[in-house]
Amino acid sequence: MPLSSVPARLTLLALFSATTFYFLYKSRRLRHLKLPLYHKPTLPNARGKILFVSQTGTSKSLAQRLHELLAANDLAFDLVDPKDYEPEDLPKETLVLIIASTWEDGKPPASAKFFATWLAESAKDFRVGSLLLSGCKFSIFGVGSQAYGATFNAVARDLAEQMKALGATEILPLCEGDVDVGDIDGVFDLWSAKVVRFLKGAVLENGGVFESNVNGECNAQSLGDSEEESDEENGMESEIVDLEDIAGKAPSRKSVPVVENNGKFDGKREMVTPVIRANLQKQGYKIIGSHSGVKICRWTKSQLRGRGGCYKHSFYGIESHRCMEATPSLACANKCVFCWRHHTNPVGKSWQWKMDDPIEIVNSAIDLHTNMIKQMKGVPGVTLERLSEGLSPRHCALSLVGEPIMYPEINSLIDELHRRRISTFLVTNAQFPEKIKFLKPVTQLYVSVDAATKDALKAIDRPLFGDFWERFMDSLTALKEKEQRTVYRLTLVKGWNTDDVDAYSKLFSIGKPDFVEIKGVTYCGSSATSKLTMENVPWHTDVKAFSEALALKSQGEYEVACEHAHSCCVLLAKTEKFKIDGQWYTWIDYEKFHDLVASGRSFNSRDYMAATPPWAVYGAEEGGFDPGQLRYRKERHHKSSR
Repeated sequence: MPLSSVPARLTLLALFSATTFYFLYKSRRLRHLKLPLYHKPTLPNARGKILFVSQTGTSKSLAQRLHELLAANDLAFDLVDPKDYEPEDLPKETLVLIIASTWEDGKPPASAKFFATWLAESAKDFRVGSLLLSGCKFSIFGVGSQAYGATFNAVARDLAEQMKALGATEILPLCEGDVDVGDIDGVFDLWSAKVVRFLKGAVLENGGVFESNVNGECNAQSLGDSEEESDEENGMESEIVDLEDIAGKAPSRKSVPVVENNGKFDGKREMVTPVIRANLQKQGYKIIGSHSGVKICRWTKSQLRGRGGCYKHSFYGIESHRCMEATPSLACANKCVFCWRHHTNPVGKSWQWKMDDPIEIVNSAIDLHTNMIKQMKGVPGVTLERLSEGLSPRHCALSLVGEPIMYPEINSLIDELHRRRISTFLVTNAQFPEKIKFLKPVTQLYVSVDAATKDALKAIDRPLFGDFWERFMDSLTALKEKEQRTVYRLTLVKGWNTDDVDAYSKLFSIGKPDFVEIKGVTYCGSSATSKLTMENVPWHTDVKAFSEALALKSQGEYEVACEHAHSCCVLLAKTEKFKIDGQWYTWIDYEKFHDLVASGRSFNSRDYMAATPPWAVYGAEEGGFDPGQLRYRKERHHKSSR
C-alpha cells in the first residue's frame, strides 16, 4: 500500500499517537493520573464517603460527628482519611462529603497533600476532561480562620472548584466555618442537618447516584437564621458551657455588636461579644469593659484556706491569697495546641477593637477580684486575717489568657498597678518584639518558649504571623536588654517538645534570662481544636530529668534552684547572679521593688532579690510545699498520681 494513500496515512497517524501516549506515560508525564492504557468501565460505589482533611484533629472530629449522625439516619457512609484513599477511585464515587481544614500558607495538611495535588493537577490537565467526576455528587465544609486573611478556607474553596471543574455536582454550596468568629460547632451541625435532609429526600438512581436541586448559599449568617427556629422546634434551650474546661460556644457573626460614636459607626467592634460574656460570667469569669478579664485562681482560694500556695509562692515568695489573675487583652496571636481556653478567645495580629481606659481596667479588676474574695468568707479554713489580706491584692499575674502586651496602653496599666504597690508578673508569647522593647519595668517579665526549633514552634503554637520565627527570636533578643527579672517559660508537652534539650540550651545565649521555668502541660480536656490527652502530660520525674539535663548543658551558667512538685514545675536560675555563698536568692523583696520604681532611678534584678527559704529549694523533702500551710490531699481512686 503506497504511503500516499489515505488508509496508510491514517494507520501511521494512529501508530504515532499510540507511541506518543506510551512514551508520555512511561516518562511519568501522565503517570500521576495513572490512566489505564485500555479503558475499562467502572461501577459506581453506592456507599458515600466522608473525607476529612485534618491537621490538628478539628476536621476529623467534625467528620466523626457527621458520620455518627448519618449512621443514626440509616445513611451508609465510610469515614476516610485522605492519606489512605486512592484518588483514582474518585470517579467511582456517587457521593462525597469533605470536611477540609486549611493549614499553612493556604495549603492542605501533609496527610491530604497527595489527594489535593492529584485533584488540582487533574483539574488543570486538558487530557482528563470535564467529565471525569460527572457521576459524583459532593459537598464541602471548610474549617478555617479569618485571622489568616486571604488564605481563609483556601483548601475547601480550591477543592470545591476542582471538583466542579472535573464534572462533579455540588449538592450543597460550600460552607465556610470560622474557628475564631462564629459558633463553628453550631454552623457545622446546621450544615450537617441540611445534608441529612437532602439525602433523606434525594432519589437514589443509577446504582447510587443522588439527585439534587439544592441551591443557595451556606454561611454563618444564613445558617444562623434557621438555628433559632430549629432550637424552638426541638424544645432546646441555649447551652452555657465552661470555656476554660470544655470549650464553650463562640459568638455567631450576628452577635457582634455595632459600635457607634455620636450615632456614627466608628469602625471598631468590641472584643468580647454578648455570647462570650454570658458564657464567661456563668462560669465565674468577670469581664472588664470590652476586652479585659479577671478570675480567681484556685491557688488563691487554696492559700486563703491555708492549704498551700502556687509555684510562684515557692519560687518567688508571692502571697498566693493576695494575687489577682487578670489580662487587659483576651485576644492572642497564637493558637497553641495546649491553649486552656480551647481557642474560643479572639485572635489577631494587631489591636483592632475598642479600647478601654487603663485606670478603669485596674479599678474594675480590683473591685471584681475583691468581690470574689469576699465570697470565700465562711469557707472552712479561711481565717479573718487571711481574708482581710486577700481583700488587699499585692500581686497581679497578667497571664489569665490572651496576649496582655497587645493592649496599646499596657505601660499605663503597669504604672497604675505599681502606683498601688501591686507587683506585676507579665507573660508574653514572643510575637511582639517591639512591644517588649518599649515595655516599662515590670516585677518579672516572662517570654513563653514553647518550642526550640522553627518547625516545632509552628506545630505547637500555630502562630498567625508568617514571620513568627523571626518575631520569636527578636523577642528573645529584646528580653536580653531588660534590666529587671526575666524568665523563659517552657511548657513541656510529651511527644511534642520533650526531646529538644540541645536546641533549648542554644536559646539561652540569645535572651540570657535570669530564670527558666519548666512546667509540664496541664491537661484541660480534649476539644475540636486540640487532641492532647493525658499521655501528653509529663510526670514530675520527667520534668525534673529534663530540667537537670538542661542545666547540665548550660555548663554551670544555670542550676536547678527550686521545684513545686504539686504543679509539676521546676526552676533554673543563673548561678552567678542568684546563688551567693551557696544560698539561693530567687525570692523577691516586693517593698524594695516598689521603692525602686517610685524613685525613678534605673535598677536591676539583683537590687530587689531576697533569700529563698530551705523548703523551696530543689531537692528539699517538702517538694516546694510551704510547711507553714496544711497539706490537704484529695482522695484518689487510681493507683498512682502525678
